[in-house]
Amino acid sequence: MNILILGSGGREHAFAYKIKQSTRCKTLFVAPGNAGTAQIATNLDFSVTDFKAIKEAVLTHNITMVVVGPEDPLVQGIFDFFKNDSSLQKVAVIGPSAEGAQLEGSKEYAKKFMVRHGIPTAAYESFTQETLEKGKQFLETLQAPYVLKADGLAAGKGVLILNNIDEAKQELEDMLSNNKFGEASSKVVIEEFLDGIELSVFVLTDGKNYCILPTAKDYKRIGEGDTGLNTGGMGAISPVPFATDTLMKKIEEQVVIPTVKGLQKEAIEYNGFIFIGLIKVDDTPKVIEYNVRMGDPETEAVLPRIESDFVSLLEAVSNQKLDEISLKIDNRSATTVMVVSGGYPETYEKGKTITGIDTVTDSTVFHAGTSMKDGKIVTNGGRVLAVTSLDTDYKKALEKTYRNIEKLDFEKKYYRTDIGFDL
Repeated sequence: MNILILGSGGREHAFAYKIKQSTRCKTLFVAPGNAGTAQIATNLDFSVTDFKAIKEAVLTHNITMVVVGPEDPLVQGIFDFFKNDSSLQKVAVIGPSAEGAQLEGSKEYAKKFMVRHGIPTAAYESFTQETLEKGKQFLETLQAPYVLKADGLAAGKGVLILNNIDEAKQELEDMLSNNKFGEASSKVVIEEFLDGIELSVFVLTDGKNYCILPTAKDYKRIGEGDTGLNTGGMGAISPVPFATDTLMKKIEEQVVIPTVKGLQKEAIEYNGFIFIGLIKVDDTPKVIEYNVRMGDPETEAVLPRIESDFVSLLEAVSNQKLDEISLKIDNRSATTVMVVSGGYPETYEKGKTITGIDTVTDSTVFHAGTSMKDGKIVTNGGRVLAVTSLDTDYKKALEKTYRNIEKLDFEKKYYRTDIGFDL
């Protein structure tokens, strides 16, 4: 079959790498893609939210499956767009309906869904500009640190964790009154701080059946020891060493099953990935957030560990036959470290020539923010490359990853040297 992947990051290159291995894939397209996807697929130059261009490409290239990488097109209703167009109805779209995508599109929607279905999460309240003063009063009822979340999509940067009450009140005002995160922070969710260790659980569901993919843990902050500003992710490890069988059983029973049953109960169409951000508080798993797609850079650590035919898995999702597929997982550990542009996540320069990719051995280099210029691969984003390695344990895998990162070069390259430091 002909398959189209939407997106341009490391996650989408990892999807392309995995889908390309399947005998079920005839021709692969990525829109808009990057310099890495261009080596194994045909890049198409249009935006992931340009539904008209997506439709044209699907009809022109006889595409029968669309795999949606990022959240924007999902929240904007790409699944429904295909479902409601007679010429596109037979195309499998891997991703939830617009209603299902609200689990990521609105923090408040997700919180209410969790409460309705008894899914453990932090206590919270929501506020708008009109209720700003009540929000400040609510902050006074909480213990530090204070957690403020922009309700809408803010590219992974809309969450603030603050230790000072006055600073928390000021930031709340900046979010609600001064549009700190634009439209995304016209409503803010304030919740109790949960103290524990985080992990990500990835679920693939056809809305009725589900399978749990390998766990991962990512590292969001720019600085060593998890300090500094939040980023889209600086590295990931899979599986999570502390995700014991006992903990995973609790997560499945208390979080995964109620989530899938909740979708069914509310007749929410959902054919795709659910990324559940969890925190283990003592021995209890609590949900921090839902994402309605695979994470990045977790995808680059999770997908290389899936041994099953990936396209067959996705087909089973679109046919609601996921219960007929047995998932095979490589029991080795995978580690991914992001190599980023100097200055990221604030201002950084693009167009820096990248060298050394062809000298990497025993690791896979996934392109994130790259493009081609005058026959050379150059930087085209904050997060530039993701280097993934597999080995018997995560420490050995990390050694391989770091050894290969040293071979890569571009002006002002930066990466964290302490991924996995807390394990």
